[in-house]
Amino acid sequence: MSQKLELYRNLSTLNKSAAELIVMVYDGAIDNLQNAAKMYQNEELQTGYEAIEKAKRFIVHLYTTLDETKGGDIAVNLSKMYAHLIDRMNLVQATKDIKIIEDSVGILQNIKKGWTGLVELEKARQNEKRLNEPEKKHSANLSVSA
Repeated sequence: MSQKLELYRNLSTLNKSAAELIVMVYDGAIDNLQNAAKMYQNEELQTGYEAIEKAKRFIVHLYTTLDETKGGDIAVNLSKMYAHLIDRMNLVQATKDIKIIEDSVGILQNIKKGWTGLVELEKARQNEKRLNEPEKKHSANLSVSA
């Protein structure tokens, strides 16, 4: 069963852009944080702790894959935000404070909106490019015929 799940995961990321993959990482962090909050509310402390650990892995991935040379000030600011979020996750594990989880989810959702907008912009540009390609071919054919 785990081989089939791993195959599905690999296939689901195969044709994704970098921005789409980043959105998937944000989704993983957000989903795990929300799950942790539910577990802590239900007094399932070990399961909540494990969900926080998973969320931290997603955030650490975002943090360690930043390229401050290419990303400039934006990457530097994201780096600081990710470090802050990791610190907050450590605090949550010590205090079980659901408010900190909710605040962290809000931060991640706001940043994710920017990436989602970038994905939509990429798709719009690709669609526009596809729509313009037949016109160029058709125009080229007309000029050859004339």
